[in-house]
Amino acid sequence: MNGITLLALIAIAIGVVVAYRAGMLRARRALRDDAPLRPLAAAPLPQAADAVAQRSTDTLAAPPAASAPNALDDPLAAERFRILLALEAQAATLRRTIAARDAELARLRELAEDRSALYRGFAAAREESARLRQVLVDLENDAPPPLLDGPGAPDDLRLIVGVGPVLERMLQQLGITTYRQIARWSERDIDEFDARLPEFHGRIRRDGWVTQARALHHSKYGEPPSGPRG
Repeated sequence: MNGITLLALIAIAIGVVVAYRAGMLRARRALRDDAPLRPLAAAPLPQAADAVAQRSTDTLAAPPAASAPNALDDPLAAERFRILLALEAQAATLRRTIAARDAELARLRELAEDRSALYRGFAAAREESARLRQVLVDLENDAPPPLLDGPGAPDDLRLIVGVGPVLERMLQQLGITTYRQIARWSERDIDEFDARLPEFHGRIRRDGWVTQARALHHSKYGEPPSGPRG
């Protein structure tokens, strides 16, 4: 319900009250002008005086609620009074409807806030995915071309458990192309390359790259690699 509808209901209620008051005034005027004359004129003088006194006493003693319309005395005023009561009941129903609507709107606002938070999280995830995808594309574009087997030829670093195509290209970008290089890493070298691979933090030690690289080098070349670099 908007403001215009509420104003229209208020205007209707005021109109009904005004019409009711006007009907009451006309009914009282008719009763005052016509009804008292005939009984008083026909009655003897003492009885007429007693009747006037009794009506004055009843009028002074009657509470304001006694002026409510009676269907037997003024059917039109009673009908107006009934309409007024019906409008009041309708207004109460409308107020309850407005309260229920406000509660529903509050719940919808909470749902909208939750949905906005989910959208923001989804957007952040998409941005991170796009960043990682761009890293992969850059690695693909800048990866050194594979060389034939021979002295100084790069080893297949993907044979190291935990090293996939992406990590292999990242290591090649850092100048690591052979098992010997990884097998000779010292603890300081591991910390340095771990810091240079933030997307795969801790994987070097967790997967044991150095140990694997030594075994792969020995299996491929038939000789153990030299020890860690001093």
